Amino acid sequence: MCSGRVDLEHILRAFSNGQDGVFIGGCRLNECNYTTQGNYDALGNALICKKILSHIGLNPDRLRTEFMNSSDGIFLSEVINDFSKDVNSFGPLGKGEGLDDRGFRFKLDAARKLVPYIRLVERERLRVPVKSEEAYIRFFSSEETDRLFHELIFDKLAICQIMSLLREKPLSTGEISETLGLNPSQVSKFLNSSSRQGLVRYDVNQKRFAVA
Repeated sequence: MCSGRVDLEHILRAFSNGQDGVFIGGCRLNECNYTTQGNYDALGNALICKKILSHIGLNPDRLRTEFMNSSDGIFLSEVINDFSKDVNSFGPLGKGEGLDDRGFRFKLDAARKLVPYIRLVERERLRVPVKSEEAYIRFFSSEETDRLFHELIFDKLAICQIMSLLREKPLSTGEISETLGLNPSQVSKFLNSSSRQGLVRYDVNQKRFAVA
């Protein structure tokens, strides 16, 4: 199977299911067996996912991508052994980063729900014009791309996380902030925005926000 078929949803699902690390192997860049150059799609998905993992507090090095050909058996073995050692040193997912289990899993689930939207954003705003590893790494490490991620993805991710919490029960701004590790002022901003859109309402009796 082409590495380009490994969707962002597949990677996030693996982490949601408790995997401590995810490895993606593909054919060498510019040596794809298909005219679609799917291994660049795999590289793009991995770089997007690393940003998401870092944003929610997980070590982005828990995801690794390597490109090789069919004669690189020894290299593959070395890479797998090296990656396994790294993942073991990181510790269990979330616990190794000192994160609350419930909190970071909420964030992973929210990211999975946003995958269709992220695909659309990737096609329209996060496409790398040049097919080269250097161009991809330069693009995804640029300040402009960081700004786009915050503007187009991370704010939506925070709202999605908040909505997931409120579907369980009404919560105050402070309770949401503590669970998700977000700044209270950020939570208030997102709640006010969601309230104007008719997504949430403020329950005066409980002094809590709830799903509208």
